[in-house]
Amino acid sequence: MKKYIFCLALLFVGSISFAQIKLEGVVKDSLNNPLELANVIAINQETSGLESYGITNEQGKYKLDLGKNKSYKIQVSYIGFKTVEEILATKESDITKNYILRPDNSLDEIELTYEMPVTVKGDTLIYNADSFKNGTERKLEDVLEKLPGVEINEDGQIEVEGKVVNKLMVNGKDFFDGDTKLATKNIPSKAVDKIQVLRNYSEVGQLSGVTNNQDNVALNIKLKEGKENFWFGNVTAGAGASPDNELYLFQPKLFYYNPKYSLNFIGDVNNTGEAALTRRDIRNFGGGFRAPSRSSGTNINLGDNSLNFLTSQGNALEIENKLATGNFSYSPNQALDLSGFLIYNSSRILSRETSFIQYTNQELGIPDEATEQSSRERSDQGLMKLSAKYQPNVNNQLDYDILARVSNDRQNQRVFSSVIGTTNQLDEVTPFSISQNLNYYYTLNETNIFSFEAQHLLRNEDPFYNALLVNDPDGEDAFDTTAEGLGLDTSLTNYNLGQDRRIKSNQLDAKLDYYNILNTKSNLNLTLGTILSRQQFNSNIFQFLEGGSILNPTPTFNDGRATNDTEYVFSDIYVGAHYRVKTGKFTITPGFSVHAYGNRNTQFGETFEDNFFRLLPDFETRIQFKKSEALTLRYDMRNQFTDVTRLAEGLVLNNFNSIQFGESDLQNALSHNVSLFYSSFNLFNYTNVFARASYSNNIDQIRGLTNFENVIRTSTFFNSNFADENANVFGRVQRTFGKIRATLNASFNYSKINQFIQGQQSLNEGYTQTYTPGIRTNYKIAPNVSFRYRYSVTDNVQGGRKTTFVINSPSIEFDAYIWKSVTFRTNYSYTNQDLGNGQSQSFQNWDATLSYRKDRDAKWEYEIKATNILDIDSQVRNSANNLSVFTSETFIQPRFVTFRFVYTL
Repeated sequence: MKKYIFCLALLFVGSISFAQIKLEGVVKDSLNNPLELANVIAINQETSGLESYGITNEQGKYKLDLGKNKSYKIQVSYIGFKTVEEILATKESDITKNYILRPDNSLDEIELTYEMPVTVKGDTLIYNADSFKNGTERKLEDVLEKLPGVEINEDGQIEVEGKVVNKLMVNGKDFFDGDTKLATKNIPSKAVDKIQVLRNYSEVGQLSGVTNNQDNVALNIKLKEGKENFWFGNVTAGAGASPDNELYLFQPKLFYYNPKYSLNFIGDVNNTGEAALTRRDIRNFGGGFRAPSRSSGTNINLGDNSLNFLTSQGNALEIENKLATGNFSYSPNQALDLSGFLIYNSSRILSRETSFIQYTNQELGIPDEATEQSSRERSDQGLMKLSAKYQPNVNNQLDYDILARVSNDRQNQRVFSSVIGTTNQLDEVTPFSISQNLNYYYTLNETNIFSFEAQHLLRNEDPFYNALLVNDPDGEDAFDTTAEGLGLDTSLTNYNLGQDRRIKSNQLDAKLDYYNILNTKSNLNLTLGTILSRQQFNSNIFQFLEGGSILNPTPTFNDGRATNDTEYVFSDIYVGAHYRVKTGKFTITPGFSVHAYGNRNTQFGETFEDNFFRLLPDFETRIQFKKSEALTLRYDMRNQFTDVTRLAEGLVLNNFNSIQFGESDLQNALSHNVSLFYSSFNLFNYTNVFARASYSNNIDQIRGLTNFENVIRTSTFFNSNFADENANVFGRVQRTFGKIRATLNASFNYSKINQFIQGQQSLNEGYTQTYTPGIRTNYKIAPNVSFRYRYSVTDNVQGGRKTTFVINSPSIEFDAYIWKSVTFRTNYSYTNQDLGNGQSQSFQNWDATLSYRKDRDAKWEYEIKATNILDIDSQVRNSANNLSVFTSETFIQPRFVTFRFVYTL
């Protein structure tokens, strides 16, 4: 299949390119100086359509692909110069043509018949959305995928020139705090006029010249004329049937914009599994760039005590989603901007999964385990955020944000283990958190700038766990030894375990920066900062007895400590200095920070305290080869501090087969981190190259001391004397040939972890290499096809066990705009996973959509959507962690068809 798909694709490309000739030359000014970033377009005289476009490079060279024996209108333009127009007839051979542009001193300009598809203005890259549309697009995401240099990655994030976009705006206003996924999945494509890529983006203009913003990329979506002072959007309603359920969906998406304020509402009620936001999206919501301008070098982990749901929100047997979101922005005057959002997300999921688990160090006698799990999951999440930005003049800016989160999550799970038997589990948690940011920036004069940034977090988590295991009082069960060790009553017909936990976190992170601009090429940055953190952790394990009474057990190990009442206080006071200098193509930023650390935990009437100093250096060098080509090297040393749950010495049930207790004298881990990033975005020959490499060496990393009883593990922690390592390399090459775009992604990941299992050192190493070539077309009137192939090899070495997984996954997407009223879209993928032992597993996925609207401006659209057409009942995945490798089969929704109405405002 692999050879067939890509041979077909190459023949397709070859047939297109064979019928073309090249028009190339140089664009100069009247003084014979080459003009970089001049625009050259060719308009087909027969069709009046844009045939080809080009942008000159630093030598003023341009290149267009044109058809043979045709007539074109050539337009050459550059800001501040008169546009040149001429009619050009092609024949059978390539053409060389140079152009001279002269200064334009008049107000009269030649009206361009077509806008340039791509233009560059300083650090801003502007795409004209209509140049890439063919009529099959429905959402912003459909347009972005067609833009050169832009990708939608597997997590649904937008990547531009290899960098993740962290902020998205509409007409200059934050869209749901800059969230990109809500924007790409919901903004109608027909409302989009321009897509502006803002490179080296800084929310604080005062700091743009003294900080390195190369990794900051934002998008601004410019709406079409007439979309700026009234409501737009669409409402979708639909119904259908599946073998088990009646299907429904209702999805209103309404937007209002004018120069002073905006209102956005996105709603979604469906049981088709089409989640607008997943649980993970909600947890990560509230981003943007309002984070410290530079890391202090200290990382403190506050832990994550949310539920580990069985499946993701997209793969389950039954999925019901409810979403209601509102977003506003308001500018009462030029100095003040107010914004905020409110999100309610609810999901109900029925899931089922089977797994085969192979534990590390096969010679240690840990049995392999087959499991079957079914789960009913309920999650209700709420978020609210208010933001204010006050900038009375260019020298003062004040920002304030407050974000509140609350959720109510519950999971009922039934687990069958080939080793332990059947277990019923209940997990519940109702956490809340409030985080606040306060930032103030003050420019004293041309050479002195002050910045104050503070973040405060208040969080409360209360997970409850209950497990019910069958017990034979007269026989021998796999859980018996563990039950005796926990001090449970073993005379009952079941083990009914419970655990309450509460984790309270209170953290302040604040710093004051002073920037002194020494000259036009260099500046000095001095920093004074602090991190203050306090965590309280309480937990207790109990057993429900017959008659409703409760037993508080005393374990026979861990000094009988079954409960926790721990307080952990951490402080970091630091000063830092960084010097930034530009010399030629180089921007060099060496620096360091000096930290005075203090951490103390109190439990069981004892206090452990550790105070010390640490110097943390960092270094960055950026080489700007050309305006669109750069290489960045970074190094930094970081201190990593753990959370309270690893310090707490009492027992904690992660679940019935995973028990842990902490160590109060755990020390911090130290890491050396090196990264290299290369970016080349060439609009002359439409070749984009991005590469990223990173390496970290972790010293004194906190690792596990684990003992297994059958497949039930008891773990504690220690500071490892063995260095752990991680290395990652990613590269992407993309080239456009006329209407064809070819892409090759390649990645390599390596990790090394040292731990102790059954008292023996276990070295776990993982190697993953992935190659993803792809090719896609972007025709205006012809059907478009996208081919993609993913080949991945994962090698895991875990103690004495070695496993290899190989994935081959070709996929194809097809979309066609027929008769100017019918849109047909379909996608198919095939995934085969070789398990390395002579066995392999595979699954397929095929979806299709057929839509009708009278014309592109019609208000009503009618759509039939078929999901899982082949009625595949499950999907397979392979994965590994620090204790095991496993193969899982996740059961999914059956084939169903829905009929939908879409009304466009």
